[in-house]
Amino acid sequence: MRLRIATPSRRAGILGALALATTAATVVVAGTAPAQAARSDECRDRGRSLFCETFEDLPPGEAAGDDWGVDTRDGSLTVVEGQGRDGQVLAVHTEGNGHAFLEVEDFTAPRNSFYGRMWVRVEAFPTAPDWAHFTLVETSGEGDGSLVRPIGGQYVDEEFLNDAPSGSFWGVGSDGGPTGDWTDWRESVPAESGRWTCLEWQQDARDNRVRVWIDGAPQHDLTVTTTQHGGNQVDFVFPRFDTVRIGWQLYQADPTPSSYDLQIDDVALATKRLGCRS
Repeated sequence: MRLRIATPSRRAGILGALALATTAATVVVAGTAPAQAARSDECRDRGRSLFCETFEDLPPGEAAGDDWGVDTRDGSLTVVEGQGRDGQVLAVHTEGNGHAFLEVEDFTAPRNSFYGRMWVRVEAFPTAPDWAHFTLVETSGEGDGSLVRPIGGQYVDEEFLNDAPSGSFWGVGSDGGPTGDWTDWRESVPAESGRWTCLEWQQDARDNRVRVWIDGAPQHDLTVTTTQHGGNQVDFVFPRFDTVRIGWQLYQADPTPSSYDLQIDDVALATKRLGCRS
Protein backbone atom coordinates (compact mmCIF):
# COMPACT_ATOMS: atom_id res chain seq x y z
CA MET A 1 0.00 0.00 0.00
CA ARG A 2 1.20 3.49 -0.79
CA LEU A 3 -0.49 6.56 0.66
CA ARG A 4 0.60 10.07 -0.21
CA ILE A 5 -0.76 12.74 2.12
CA ALA A 6 -1.87 15.70 -0.02
CA THR A 7 -2.65 18.28 2.67
CA PRO A 8 -0.68 21.57 2.64
CA SER A 9 2.66 21.66 4.39
CA ARG A 10 2.57 22.72 8.00
CA ARG A 11 6.30 23.23 8.31
CA ALA A 12 6.16 27.02 8.02
CA GLY A 13 3.45 27.26 10.66
CA ILE A 14 5.35 25.10 13.07
CA LEU A 15 8.54 27.09 12.57
CA GLY A 16 6.71 30.37 13.09
CA ALA A 17 5.17 29.20 16.34
CA LEU A 18 8.43 27.83 17.63
CA ALA A 19 10.17 31.11 16.90
CA LEU A 20 8.12 32.63 19.77
CA ALA A 21 9.52 30.27 22.37
CA THR A 22 12.79 28.65 23.34
CA THR A 23 13.38 25.34 25.02
CA ALA A 24 16.42 24.38 27.03
CA ALA A 25 18.39 21.65 25.27
CA THR A 26 19.16 18.58 27.37
CA VAL A 27 21.93 16.15 26.50
CA VAL A 28 20.48 12.64 26.56
CA VAL A 29 22.36 9.50 27.47
CA ALA A 30 21.47 6.71 25.03
CA GLY A 31 18.78 4.41 26.31
CA THR A 32 17.29 6.89 28.80
CA ALA A 33 13.87 8.54 28.62
CA PRO A 34 14.21 12.33 28.16
CA ALA A 35 11.59 14.67 29.59
CA GLN A 36 9.22 15.70 26.81
CA ALA A 37 9.20 19.32 27.97
CA ALA A 38 13.00 19.53 27.72
CA ARG A 39 13.28 18.41 24.09
CA SER A 40 15.50 20.63 21.99
CA ASP A 41 14.00 22.62 19.13
CA GLU A 42 17.34 22.83 17.31
CA CYS A 43 16.12 20.81 14.34
CA ARG A 44 13.44 23.42 13.66
CA ASP A 45 15.94 26.27 13.41
CA ARG A 46 15.09 28.27 10.28
CA GLY A 47 18.76 28.52 9.38
CA ARG A 48 19.38 24.79 9.00
CA SER A 49 16.20 22.72 9.15
CA LEU A 50 15.18 20.87 5.99
CA PHE A 51 12.66 18.53 7.64
CA CYS A 52 11.65 17.77 11.23
CA GLU A 53 9.09 15.44 12.81
CA THR A 54 8.73 14.75 16.54
CA PHE A 55 5.30 13.00 16.20
CA GLU A 56 4.01 15.02 19.17
CA ASP A 57 1.44 16.99 17.15
CA LEU A 58 -0.10 13.97 15.44
CA PRO A 59 -3.18 12.06 16.63
CA PRO A 60 -2.50 8.54 17.92
CA GLY A 61 -3.20 5.74 15.47
CA GLU A 62 -2.51 5.34 11.78
CA ALA A 63 0.36 7.65 10.86
CA ALA A 64 -0.27 10.63 8.59
CA GLY A 65 1.87 13.75 8.25
CA ASP A 66 1.15 17.01 6.46
CA ASP A 67 4.57 17.14 4.81
CA TRP A 68 5.44 13.46 4.44
CA GLY A 69 3.84 10.38 2.94
CA VAL A 70 3.59 6.70 3.85
CA ASP A 71 4.87 3.77 1.78
CA THR A 72 4.13 0.25 3.06
CA ARG A 73 3.99 -3.33 1.84
CA ASP A 74 3.14 -6.00 4.44
CA GLY A 75 3.74 -3.36 7.07
CA SER A 76 2.27 -0.43 8.97
CA LEU A 77 3.15 2.89 10.59
CA THR A 78 1.29 4.10 13.68
CA VAL A 79 1.74 6.90 16.19
CA VAL A 80 1.93 5.54 19.76
CA GLU A 81 3.27 6.41 23.19
CA GLY A 82 6.98 5.65 23.27
CA GLN A 83 8.38 2.59 25.02
CA GLY A 84 11.01 3.83 27.46
CA ARG A 85 10.73 7.33 26.01
CA ASP A 86 8.40 10.17 26.91
CA GLY A 87 5.88 11.41 24.38
CA GLN A 88 4.73 9.98 21.07
CA VAL A 89 6.84 8.03 18.59
CA LEU A 90 6.39 6.32 15.23
CA ALA A 91 5.84 2.55 15.58
CA VAL A 92 7.00 0.56 12.55
CA HIS A 93 5.82 -3.02 11.96
CA THR A 94 6.59 -5.33 9.04
CA GLU A 95 5.90 -8.96 8.22
CA GLY A 96 8.56 -11.10 6.52
CA ASN A 97 10.44 -9.06 3.95
CA GLY A 98 7.88 -6.26 3.88
CA HIS A 99 8.61 -2.57 4.29
CA ALA A 100 7.13 0.47 6.00
CA PHE A 101 8.55 3.95 5.43
CA LEU A 102 7.84 7.54 6.28
CA GLU A 103 8.63 9.24 2.97
CA VAL A 104 9.84 12.83 2.54
CA GLU A 105 9.26 13.76 -1.11
CA ASP A 106 10.13 16.94 -3.00
CA PHE A 107 13.22 17.08 -0.79
CA THR A 108 16.04 19.45 -1.68
CA ALA A 109 19.30 20.17 0.10
CA PRO A 110 21.81 22.96 -0.61
CA ARG A 111 24.62 21.60 -2.80
CA ASN A 112 22.92 18.19 -2.59
CA SER A 113 24.42 17.67 0.89
CA PHE A 114 22.77 17.31 4.29
CA TYR A 115 22.78 15.74 7.76
CA GLY A 116 20.21 13.41 9.27
CA ARG A 117 19.36 12.40 12.84
CA MET A 118 16.84 10.07 14.43
CA TRP A 119 16.32 8.02 17.57
CA VAL A 120 15.56 4.34 16.99
CA ARG A 121 14.65 1.32 19.09
CA VAL A 122 14.69 -2.00 17.19
CA GLU A 123 13.17 -4.90 19.10
CA ALA A 124 15.07 -7.60 17.18
CA PHE A 125 17.44 -7.79 14.23
CA PRO A 126 17.44 -10.74 11.80
CA THR A 127 19.23 -13.98 12.72
CA ALA A 128 18.52 -15.79 9.42
CA PRO A 129 19.02 -16.26 6.56
CA ASP A 130 22.75 -15.65 6.11
CA TRP A 131 23.43 -12.17 4.72
CA ALA A 132 19.91 -10.93 5.48
CA HIS A 133 20.18 -7.19 5.09
CA PHE A 134 17.96 -4.33 6.12
CA THR A 135 17.53 -0.61 5.56
CA LEU A 136 16.33 2.11 7.94
CA VAL A 137 17.13 5.13 5.74
CA GLU A 138 17.15 5.26 1.94
CA THR A 139 17.70 8.34 -0.24
CA SER A 140 17.10 8.60 -3.97
CA GLY A 141 16.71 11.05 -6.84
CA GLU A 142 17.70 11.82 -10.41
CA GLY A 143 20.99 10.35 -11.59
CA ASP A 144 22.45 6.96 -12.48
CA GLY A 145 19.83 5.00 -10.54
CA SER A 146 21.82 4.64 -7.33
CA LEU A 147 19.84 4.31 -4.10
CA VAL A 148 21.92 5.54 -1.16
CA ARG A 149 21.30 3.73 2.15
CA PRO A 150 23.22 5.58 4.87
CA ILE A 151 21.59 3.68 7.75
CA GLY A 152 21.20 -0.08 7.40
CA GLY A 153 23.00 -3.30 8.09
CA GLN A 154 23.40 -7.02 7.57
CA TYR A 155 23.26 -10.32 9.46
CA VAL A 156 26.53 -12.23 9.29
CA ASP A 157 27.05 -15.83 10.41
CA GLU A 158 30.00 -16.72 12.66
CA GLU A 159 31.48 -18.76 9.79
CA PHE A 160 32.47 -15.47 8.19
CA LEU A 161 33.62 -13.78 11.41
CA ASN A 162 36.64 -15.90 12.38
CA ASP A 163 34.45 -17.79 14.86
CA ALA A 164 33.24 -14.62 16.55
CA PRO A 165 29.52 -14.75 17.44
CA SER A 166 27.00 -14.30 14.64
CA GLY A 167 25.17 -11.01 14.62
CA SER A 168 23.77 -8.05 12.78
CA PHE A 169 26.14 -5.18 12.04
CA TRP A 170 25.53 -1.62 10.90
CA GLY A 171 26.61 -0.78 7.38
CA VAL A 172 26.20 1.84 4.66
CA GLY A 173 24.82 0.50 1.40
CA SER A 174 23.51 1.14 -2.09
CA ASP A 175 21.62 -0.53 -4.92
CA GLY A 176 20.43 0.17 -8.43
CA GLY A 177 23.44 2.01 -9.83
CA PRO A 178 26.79 1.08 -11.38
CA THR A 179 28.27 -0.01 -8.03
CA GLY A 180 25.54 -2.64 -7.66
CA ASP A 181 23.77 -4.02 -4.59
CA TRP A 182 26.02 -3.81 -1.52
CA THR A 183 26.02 -3.26 2.23
CA ASP A 184 29.43 -2.31 3.61
CA TRP A 185 28.83 -3.81 7.08
CA ARG A 186 31.53 -3.61 9.72
CA GLU A 187 32.16 -6.09 12.51
CA SER A 188 33.37 -3.18 14.66
CA VAL A 189 29.85 -1.71 14.72
CA PRO A 190 27.33 -4.30 16.02
CA ALA A 191 23.63 -3.41 15.90
CA GLU A 192 22.07 -3.54 19.37
CA SER A 193 18.38 -4.35 19.86
CA GLY A 194 16.03 -3.43 22.69
CA ARG A 195 17.48 0.01 23.42
CA TRP A 196 17.10 3.56 22.16
CA THR A 197 19.97 4.52 19.88
CA CYS A 198 20.76 7.91 18.37
CA LEU A 199 21.69 7.46 14.70
CA GLU A 200 23.18 10.36 12.73
CA TRP A 201 24.53 10.52 9.23
CA GLN A 202 25.97 12.97 6.71
CA GLN A 203 25.67 12.83 2.93
CA ASP A 204 28.33 15.11 1.39
CA ALA A 205 28.15 15.42 -2.38
CA ARG A 206 31.64 16.93 -2.68
CA ASP A 207 33.14 13.42 -2.69
CA ASN A 208 29.95 11.34 -2.45
CA ARG A 209 30.78 10.70 1.20
CA VAL A 210 28.54 9.09 3.80
CA ARG A 211 29.54 9.41 7.46
CA VAL A 212 27.76 7.88 10.47
CA TRP A 213 27.63 8.63 14.19
CA ILE A 214 26.06 6.34 16.81
CA ASP A 215 25.11 7.82 20.18
CA GLY A 216 27.23 10.83 19.27
CA ALA A 217 30.40 8.84 18.52
CA PRO A 218 31.83 8.89 14.97
CA GLN A 219 31.95 5.49 13.28
CA HIS A 220 34.88 5.93 10.93
CA ASP A 221 34.71 2.32 9.71
CA LEU A 222 31.33 3.06 8.15
CA THR A 223 32.50 5.96 5.98
CA VAL A 224 32.14 5.49 2.23
CA THR A 225 33.24 7.80 -0.60
CA THR A 226 33.40 7.98 -4.39
CA THR A 227 36.19 5.39 -4.52
CA GLN A 228 35.92 3.76 -1.08
CA HIS A 229 32.77 1.64 -0.87
CA GLY A 230 31.55 -1.96 -0.87
CA GLY A 231 30.39 -2.36 -4.46
CA ASN A 232 31.72 -2.81 -7.98
CA GLN A 233 35.01 -1.01 -8.49
CA VAL A 234 33.62 1.99 -10.29
CA ASP A 235 32.84 5.42 -8.88
CA PHE A 236 29.99 5.70 -6.39
CA VAL A 237 28.06 8.86 -7.29
CA PHE A 238 25.09 10.43 -5.50
CA PRO A 239 21.89 11.13 -7.40
CA ARG A 240 20.32 14.58 -7.14
CA PHE A 241 18.38 13.81 -3.98
CA ASP A 242 14.63 14.42 -3.96
CA THR A 243 13.31 11.67 -1.64
CA VAL A 244 14.27 10.44 1.84
CA ARG A 245 12.61 7.30 3.24
CA ILE A 246 12.84 6.41 6.94
CA GLY A 247 11.51 3.19 8.46
CA TRP A 248 12.37 -0.47 7.84
CA GLN A 249 12.83 -2.89 4.98
CA LEU A 250 14.23 -6.43 5.03
CA TYR A 251 14.99 -7.90 1.61
CA GLN A 252 15.19 -11.69 2.11
CA ALA A 253 12.14 -13.98 2.21
CA ASP A 254 11.31 -16.16 5.24
CA PRO A 255 13.57 -14.35 7.72
CA THR A 256 13.97 -15.08 11.43
CA PRO A 257 12.22 -13.53 13.23
CA SER A 258 9.27 -13.51 10.85
CA SER A 259 8.18 -9.96 11.75
CA TYR A 260 9.93 -6.75 12.86
CA ASP A 261 9.01 -3.95 15.21
CA LEU A 262 10.83 -0.71 15.88
CA GLN A 263 10.09 2.76 17.18
CA ILE A 264 11.43 5.98 15.68
CA ASP A 265 11.47 9.45 17.22
CA ASP A 266 12.75 12.98 16.60
CA VAL A 267 13.59 12.70 12.91
CA ALA A 268 15.52 15.65 11.51
CA LEU A 269 17.21 16.53 8.21
CA ALA A 270 19.35 19.66 8.30
CA THR A 271 22.21 21.60 6.73
CA LYS A 272 24.35 21.19 9.86
CA ARG A 273 24.90 18.33 12.27
CA LEU A 274 22.32 18.41 15.08
CA GLY A 275 23.85 15.93 17.52
CA CYS A 276 21.96 13.70 19.94
CA ARG A 277 19.94 16.38 21.64
CA SER A 278 16.30 15.47 22.01
